[in-house]
Amino acid sequence: MLKNKSYIWVSLIILIFGIIVVPNIVERVKNNDVVKGDRLNTVNSHKESGLEKIGPAPKFLLTNQDNKQVSNATYNGKVYVLEFFFSTCPTICPKMNANLKTIQDEFMGNNNFGIASITINPATDTAEVLKKHAEELGVKSTNWHFLTGDKDYIYEIANKGFNMYAGENAKANGGFEHSGMFALIDKNGNIRCREDEFGNPILYYDGLEEKGIKALKEDIKLLLEE
Repeated sequence: MLKNKSYIWVSLIILIFGIIVVPNIVERVKNNDVVKGDRLNTVNSHKESGLEKIGPAPKFLLTNQDNKQVSNATYNGKVYVLEFFFSTCPTICPKMNANLKTIQDEFMGNNNFGIASITINPATDTAEVLKKHAEELGVKSTNWHFLTGDKDYIYEIANKGFNMYAGENAKANGGFEHSGMFALIDKNGNIRCREDEFGNPILYYDGLEEKGIKALKEDIKLLLEE
């Protein structure tokens, strides 16, 4: 008799399980949501909203368009975007700087945001030339510095520091080649980025495509809130 009662209780538990749980599982299968639990949702959400920390940005000390020394320390406590360009560039630079201007305009008035544009043609791009170039671009932010200095020093920062290619090439339009990417640096001087669709850090943001600029603006906002 005792054994029969045990079977009855087990059957009752199975029946209750079927009534309560099975419809929920069926519904989740219909919604293609069968592997999503609260814990997994929380982890994925955190991963999507967070940004990778790549490591400290290279140090630099250069001269800006106002003939003042500017270094990485100038940007301490600020989120900033960094690019390599040259003022006489006939190809990608005009588009890159036009995109940076839209970023400047979006964050205008926020003293915790800045931009660093480092020339790879310092022989031509003196402080005076860069000042005129900034005026022609419509630069208004006092935290957007156009930087010049020793060519070898700048190339070392670009190629060995940031690993963002810059070089002379007589066959290239304008005589120089360089990356069309933007680096994003946080308030503590660390290079930051989002992940791609495969979960890998993108490292740098596309300075030419609308998709890259949109992502950059979103991630600047995230870092400003940190």
